[in-house]
Amino acid sequence: MAIPMFNWLLVLVLTACGGHFNGVRGDGGRESDRVTGLPGQPAVGFGQYAGYVNLRPDEEKALFYWFFEAEGGVSDNPLLLWLNGGPGCSSIAYGAAQELGPFLVRNNGSSLVFNNYAWNKVANLLFLESPVGVGFSYTNNSDDLKRLGDKITAEDSHTFLLNWFQRFPEFKSHDFYITGESYAVINDATDQVGMVEYAWSHTIISDELYDSINKECDFNNDTTTPACNSVIKAFFEAFSDIDIYSIFTPVCLSSLGNSSMKKKKLIASPKPFSQHDMWHRLPSGYDPCTDSYVTIYFNREDVQKALHANVTKLSYPYSSCSNVIEKWNDSVSTVLPIIRKLIDAGLRIWIYSGDTDARVPFTSTKMSLNVMKLKVKGEWRTWFNKAQVGGWTEDYEGGLTYATVRGAGHQVPVLAPSQSLSLVSHFLSGDPLPKSRF
Repeated sequence: MAIPMFNWLLVLVLTACGGHFNGVRGDGGRESDRVTGLPGQPAVGFGQYAGYVNLRPDEEKALFYWFFEAEGGVSDNPLLLWLNGGPGCSSIAYGAAQELGPFLVRNNGSSLVFNNYAWNKVANLLFLESPVGVGFSYTNNSDDLKRLGDKITAEDSHTFLLNWFQRFPEFKSHDFYITGESYAVINDATDQVGMVEYAWSHTIISDELYDSINKECDFNNDTTTPACNSVIKAFFEAFSDIDIYSIFTPVCLSSLGNSSMKKKKLIASPKPFSQHDMWHRLPSGYDPCTDSYVTIYFNREDVQKALHANVTKLSYPYSSCSNVIEKWNDSVSTVLPIIRKLIDAGLRIWIYSGDTDARVPFTSTKMSLNVMKLKVKGEWRTWFNKAQVGGWTEDYEGGLTYATVRGAGHQVPVLAPSQSLSLVSHFLSGDPLPKSRF
């Protein structure tokens, strides 16, 4: 099943099940994937595995994964798959190494520190680099890189999972959750309107520019006019000196003169925004230089050897977002019908937004969810974490919950790690977010 993602996080429960085994070539046993220790890694008491899963016998594709056992016991916890966005950005470079994995890259890529708010405190964590061309995942057929899009990525990710469960069969009986961040839309038109509203309400764009965008652009129409293109260009230029993904944090000054560091995380984006080069060049970073640390770390030969990675000696260096994927061939303009289908199937869905993210702000997500006209079950309210306001939330009939995370940007676990762990813990346990300070 394809799970499209944007800055909102789609979290749903499935039951892990086995499927037809596609005769994976040369994968070896799971013990050959065991990671015994990474350079600069602190000692831990849980197991970790990393390596490649080949897809189909008639193809030259292999997807790379990194898996961490739950701290609280493997058998007592569910399996959670994490997918980053882009499309074309690495779940290992972002999710695992900067956000919610047990080890975070620090000190200019020289060491790892233990993450006290890692999600493997409550789940077995599986990070997947998908599609081919992302991170260490590869294809030996260059034509594969020209055919990428949502459909192929979904098919390949599904095949990966079936084959991964053959290597780790005990997890077939675990509850299985899919989580993700960044790529996709909920509903193109309202998502774009929400971006403009957020920028204006946070004083990033002027009244005059706000009025001009509303006058010149019809976000319900994929075609744009020269006048709309002009005001959208001005819209992105307004973000050129800050981080659109986290508007109140500093940018990494050491990367500003490096054009490769400026290339941003989006290959596909809503029209008419996708027609502007600024979309790909907005500065970003939360440490604020963690992106560069991660790139240095995963390009180290000793790190790659410890992770059983880059076994084919790729012709390009490791990057947090792919530099070899140049085109995304198919991407839907709305996933509202998919969300509705999942709700009707009885699956719980939680969607959350960091409230300092301007890339896909909470205004976009709320506007898009409102299009569904879901019946409110639990009125908009505050939720708490460690006696402080963690954010705000609302429950809908059918099992969908929307929550904001106070003070967090696009990558919620980076700036709000405790709130992020609380959010996923309550979801996994089936409990509502805390309604009081104490």
